[in-house]
Amino acid sequence: MRTPSLLRQPPIWREALVGLELAQLTRHPIFRGEGVKPAGGQPVMLIPGFLAGDDSLGVMTHWLRRTGHHTKSAGMRSNIDCSEATVRRLSERVECLADKQGQRVALIGQSRGGTIARVLAVRRPDLVSGIVTLGSPVSNSFAIHPLVTVPILAVGLLGTLGARGLFKHSCRNGRCCECFWEDLATPFPEEVGYVSVYSKRDGIVDWQACLEECAEHVEIETSHCGMAVSPTAYRTIAESLARFRRDDARTRKPVQPLQRAA
Repeated sequence: MRTPSLLRQPPIWREALVGLELAQLTRHPIFRGEGVKPAGGQPVMLIPGFLAGDDSLGVMTHWLRRTGHHTKSAGMRSNIDCSEATVRRLSERVECLADKQGQRVALIGQSRGGTIARVLAVRRPDLVSGIVTLGSPVSNSFAIHPLVTVPILAVGLLGTLGARGLFKHSCRNGRCCECFWEDLATPFPEEVGYVSVYSKRDGIVDWQACLEECAEHVEIETSHCGMAVSPTAYRTIAESLARFRRDDARTRKPVQPLQRAA
C-alpha cells in the first residue's frame, strides 16, 4: 500500500489546535444536549485510536451519558495491541453490553479504533447496530502522515522483540492477523449502519482513505485529534445513533452467544 508523501498531507501542526477545538465545543449548544433526542439507554462502545486510550474519548463519553446513552469503554490504556487479539477481546465486551441492554450496540471508533469497529461489525452484525468512524483509514490503513510511521515502527519492533501487549511487524503480513485484514476488506453487512466522518484538514490520515462505497460519508472541518471534540462530529454522532436505534428496534433479533474457540 502506498504511503502519502509529506507534500500531499495537510500540515501536521494543525493537530496542536485540538485545545481550541475543545473550547469551541464547550460553548456549543450540542454540548449541552440541545437538539439531541433522548437515547433511552442505547448501548454505545467507544474505541480510541492508535497510541490513545479510553481517556482520549472521555469528553465524548460524558456527553453521551448526559444524553441518555449507556456507554462502555474499550478498556484500553493505549491502542497498540495486536489487531486480531483486540477484536476478539472487544467482541466479548460488546456481547456483554448487548446482553445487558437487550439490544445491539453502536460503535464509535476514532482512527485505528474505527477499523477495529468495522471488523467487529463484519463478524458480529447480530451484536452491532451501527458504527461511526472518525478519521479512520478503513480503505488503506497505512495512508497516514509519514511522521506517524515512526511510532508505528517503534511499537512493532518492541512487539517483535517480545514485549507483551504490543503488535508485531508480523501482524501486517503474518498469520496472527490474517483474519483481521480479510474481514477489514469484506463487504460490510447491510443490516448494520455505517457512517464515516472525515476531514480534509486531517493532519494524520489521508482523508481519501476514510471513504468506502458502503458507508455514508460526512465531511467536517477539524483536525484529526479534534474529531473527538468537534461540534459537527457530535451532531453527526447524535443523528447517526438515533437512526441506529430506530433501525435496531424495527429489526431486533435475539443476541446470539459468542462462539469461543475450543
